[in-house]
Amino acid sequence: MSLHIGAKSGEIAETVLISGDPLRAKYVTEKMLTDSFCYNEVRGMYGYTGTYNGKRVSVQGTGMGIPSTAIYVHELIHEYGVKKIIRIGTCGAIQPELELGQIVIADGSYTDSATHLQNFRTMDLPAIADEKLLSQAVEVAKKDKISIKVGKIFSTDTFYHDNGNRWERWTNNGVLGVEMESSMLYALASKHSLQALTILTVSDNIITKTYASSKDREQASLAMMRLALEIV
Repeated sequence: MSLHIGAKSGEIAETVLISGDPLRAKYVTEKMLTDSFCYNEVRGMYGYTGTYNGKRVSVQGTGMGIPSTAIYVHELIHEYGVKKIIRIGTCGAIQPELELGQIVIADGSYTDSATHLQNFRTMDLPAIADEKLLSQAVEVAKKDKISIKVGKIFSTDTFYHDNGNRWERWTNNGVLGVEMESSMLYALASKHSLQALTILTVSDNIITKTYASSKDREQASLAMMRLALEIV
């Protein structure tokens, strides 16, 4: 048991899927895992362990934002010995051609969070995904004919902002989308020799101003969840 996770020793698998929305963790478990049980309800951040195609896997909610993500990733690593973390979440696209439901695999994440400087010399250097996990995800997507886009994303500390053109620089530099967690996941993974990857579903397009419903965001894409579980 840690400060924010109520699991007993051995209840969490070495591979964990994390989701900012704890209800998505519940949804993934109900839809895709067998022999599952709930190991955490502290602060409503549901955590479950179950089996997918004979492989033991856990799914943990983390809450929104870099600070909350850092807490759960830290405890998963240091208190429960987790070796591999795959984030399944949503993002706002900042390329006009990216449609709702498109799956994005982040090979790296830029950020505007000052916490980045605790692990890297400059804000211009993205935190990057694990190359082996990234390669595995791309191969599974090809085999299963899942449409993916691979590229950089941006993790922000600020959801609402007065500058309506704040994403123009990143759009021009080919960044695919914006979310609020992955740069911290990748930074901590690099620091602690952990395998980490982020797989996202486009829930809105900031450029074209199209949006998915809150229910769609909660449930996101089953294809994304299946892709993540296949590389467990």
